[in-house]
Amino acid sequence: MDRTAAPTRERILDVATVIALDRGFAAASLDEVLGKAGVTKGAFYHHFESKADLGRAILDRYAAADLATLDRVWAQAEGLSRDPLQQLLVFVGLFANLDELATDDPGCLYATFVYERQLGVDGAAETIAASVAAWRERFRSKLAEVVVRYPPRIDVDLDALSDLVLTASEGAYIVARATRDPDLVRGQLLQVRAYFELLFSPDPAIGPPARRL
Repeated sequence: MDRTAAPTRERILDVATVIALDRGFAAASLDEVLGKAGVTKGAFYHHFESKADLGRAILDRYAAADLATLDRVWAQAEGLSRDPLQQLLVFVGLFANLDELATDDPGCLYATFVYERQLGVDGAAETIAASVAAWRERFRSKLAEVVVRYPPRIDVDLDALSDLVLTASEGAYIVARATRDPDLVRGQLLQVRAYFELLFSPDPAIGPPARRL
């Protein structure tokens, strides 16, 4: 492969992703992408068949990075404790402190595609659904371990609870953009962690020895 091929393709993907997160994929015209990437139409069509093909490529890359982060942070959390509740609390703490969340202009490519009804991009719906399912299944599995050792203090739906971290962060992205508050996403996730801590605490006065991150 030409040594310049990969950097050129990545540059196009980088520019298209930034524009899509900022203004939406519909607003990412090919002329703007090519101009900001510094590549010709010939170079673009060497790597992508169409704008829709570009959309699928940026979404696939984003999903791969998202799932890699999910795996990496869970591995860290599980390496720091053998207790499932501690692992859950540590995961949320680590996730809340990711550098990419500390911005007043956060964004999620999944939301961009869903909001704009860009699911006509071949395979987009399936890619997003698979990522959501991966988050849901990972948390559902961990929560199943937690409730065996720490019965919840109130009745909860574990299926709904398994979506809490993802839905809280997605909603927080919108409010963070509206308020230009770089600490908002982290703050909301830490509130979710506090809820988990209270929900599964065996004693409201003592609670589990939470690991603070």
